[in-house]
This record gives sequence, C-alpha cells and structure tokens, in this order.
Amino acid sequence: MEIVIVGAGKVGKQIGLKLTAEGHNVVVIDNDADVISRSGNEMDAICMVGNGADYRVQREAGVATADLLIAATAHDEVNMLCCLIAHKLGAKRTIARIRDPEYAAQMDFLKEELGLSMVINPDLAASEDIERLLRIPSALNVEYFARGRVELVELLLTAGNPLEDLALVDIYRNFRIKILICAVQRGDEVFIPDGYFVLRAGDRLHVSASPEEMSRFLRMAYPEKRRKIKTVMIIGGSRIAYYLARSLEKLGVQVKILESDPKRAAMLSESLPHALIISGDSTDHDLLLEEGVENVDAFIALTGYDENNMISGLFAKWKGAQTVIVKVNNENLTGILPVDSLDAIISPKQLTANKILTFVRAMSSSPESSNVETVHELLGGQIEALEFIARGSHPMYGMELKDLRRYLHKDLLIACIVRHGRTIIPDGSDSIHPGDRVIIVTKHKMFNDLTDILAGSIV
Repeated sequence: MEIVIVGAGKVGKQIGLKLTAEGHNVVVIDNDADVISRSGNEMDAICMVGNGADYRVQREAGVATADLLIAATAHDEVNMLCCLIAHKLGAKRTIARIRDPEYAAQMDFLKEELGLSMVINPDLAASEDIERLLRIPSALNVEYFARGRVELVELLLTAGNPLEDLALVDIYRNFRIKILICAVQRGDEVFIPDGYFVLRAGDRLHVSASPEEMSRFLRMAYPEKRRKIKTVMIIGGSRIAYYLARSLEKLGVQVKILESDPKRAAMLSESLPHALIISGDSTDHDLLLEEGVENVDAFIALTGYDENNMISGLFAKWKGAQTVIVKVNNENLTGILPVDSLDAIISPKQLTANKILTFVRAMSSSPESSNVETVHELLGGQIEALEFIARGSHPMYGMELKDLRRYLHKDLLIACIVRHGRTIIPDGSDSIHPGDRVIIVTKHKMFNDLTDILAGSIV
C-alpha cells in the first residue's frame, strides 16, 4: 500500500517502522530537517522535509494517489488540516492523531466534516489501558478482544503460586476453570506452549479467557492481589493523567495528582474538582513521602520524562505502593530496569501504532475476506495476538481442531473462539464456523487474513 505519514516524532517514527517492516511503501514528511535525516537512516521510507499541511508538499509526496495518510504531528489542528487537504486531493483514507480533550466531545462531527477514516487519541488510549490494569491489579498487561468478551492478561508466576510446577493439561483437571495459557516467556525464551508444558516460578504468562472465567482464575491463583483500588497517586498532570483521573473519579477512587507546573496544576484543579492537585516536584522523594506514597493502592508515573517516571516508580515500589505503573516511550530504557521491579509499563506510542497497524491490515484485505479485526503485540513484539472474523466459506470451517492442527503453522495457537456472544476456550473437538470471532496467538508476523494461519492447502 502507498502510505504517507506527516510528522516523524515518536509516534510517527514508530508507525513508520512498523509499516515499512510489513512491506508498505511509505513517505514521511516533517518540517525538521534533522528529524527527517534520522528517519531516513532508521527506516526504509522516502523522507521529505516540508510542511505536511501544504497541499503542494502533499501533492509532491503522492497523496493524491495514496491509500492512506496518517497525520501524527504534535498539533491537533495541523493534523486535522493535513487530513482535510489529503481528503480533497484524493487520498482514499486518512487518520488523524487528536489529543485535546476539548475535541473528544465533538469527534463524530469532526470525522464526518473532515472525511476522517479514523481518529487516534494516544493519551485516552493510554488512560484506558491503565484503568484496565487497575481493575486487575495482578496483571502486567491486559488486552481485550471480541468487543470485551475475551481478555488476554499477562501475569508473573511467583513462587508458591498454585500453578507452579503444573503441566498445562492439568490446570482444568485441577481447578475446573476454562482458561488457556497462550504464551510463556522464560528468561529470554518465548514459547507457544502445548499441554505438556510445565510452568515454573518466574514465568511470564499470557492467559486468555472470558471476563467471568478470568475473574475466577485470578481469585484462585492470585488471591493476595484481589484488593480493590481505592487510592491512586499520579505523578505528572499530563493529558493522560486528566483522562485517567476523570475516569477514576466516576468509580469513586480517591485521586491525588502531583504536577510541577503551577499553571497546569491550577487548570487541573478546575477541571477535576474531586481530585487533590498538588503543585510540586515529583522527583522530590521527601514530597512523595509527605504525600503518603507508601500507603497508596496505586502509584502511576506519567511525566514527560521516562527516566523520572522509572526512578519515581522504583522509589514508590520500594516504599510499599501496592501497584506501580509507569509510562515509558523509549523501549531501550526498559531493559535497564531490574526484572519485575515494576508492576506494568505502558507506551502510548506503541498503543497508537498497534491501532493503526490493525486498521492498515484490515485495509489490505477485501471486504468479504476474514481480515484482521484487532492486533496486539506481546512480549516486546516477539508474539502477536490477532482477532479475525471467519467470513465466506473455507475447507477449514467445521473441521475439528485436532484434525486442523496438522495444517497450521508451527508456533501458533487458536486461543479463543467467540460464537453468537459465547466465549469458547477450544479443545481438539471444537471447530471454526462462519461468523466466528477467532483469536490467534503466534510468533509469525504480518498475518492479514484467517487463512494465513495455514501452512499449506487443506486437501
């Protein structure tokens, strides 16, 4: 596909790297020559210096015949103007990154008037991700499929856990809970496990189940972490903090925000009347202690500086905060953290890139094909979890999975099937039917269609 990206910052770069890796022809536009120079060295794309909101620059970049324009600059208004110009020039689809909460209430109007195919709000997506983690305090990560009917939860298997030294085939026999462990990371190795795989302390598990079964499973396996979150301390009064605090307030959670900029702190005080806003330096550990960091149920670091978030998060964990979540956009920094020192790390740019990647893969398939509905990268991109809708007709439909397995790629697992609203954790006697939502976990990349799971033709 022919794709133009306006804005080569953190989000634009991440999107460009993913799309070029999948073989798309990408043009990147940015008005900063140094940024464009670095982008040209890092990705296999045509990189142009220029104003992406200038129709002459867009014409030169080939927007008139492009399949997609993605506007990912730091300015919402510029992004909207870029998409409007691209729409008028003839681009088939446009995506705009829009972050300002004031625009969120009028998104449907903006999409219609500007001809937007999709709107991405990284800050809102990050706040929703954090809220999911707070609802499941034992989780390192939570992803949803099939409109919330399937949860994919990442967990750390600690010593003494009921699952320790247990083969996967014995989990249902012992506990009668319908879950499936789809992927396991042990040290530097990643496994798509079979039923005879034995779990060890220190493993990072990805578990799929319906919300009801997941809740039963967590009560059994992680009873010590079922305590409800009642108090949250947020470091950094960013847009993510605003969205998150607004959501948590509605749930009756007590929210305290530390913001170093007095003007921003004053604005948050007006916008969030039920939250306690404190103007102060979040890197001041004495201030954190004074504000009770050791007693909060959750500590969330959301400043614009990854290093500060990591250091504050480590301090909070050391002092006894129950759940610690930090925002880190630079993936290279996470490697220096002690193993399992924090409960969860979120990356808004990664969330944004995954949403756009899902959209692009769906565009790549015809309307009648079983194209991608959702894509999530797991374990640093080593594994993908994908959701498809089984459309049309195919020889694999109706075939029992125990017979279908010999036609599937290796390192691939059919994790879940949703049929008429019912969640099925499949065994060998189950099968895929037309209309099913099918969740696949695999080490393979760039699956665009459900038929891609097959290593060869079914005869």
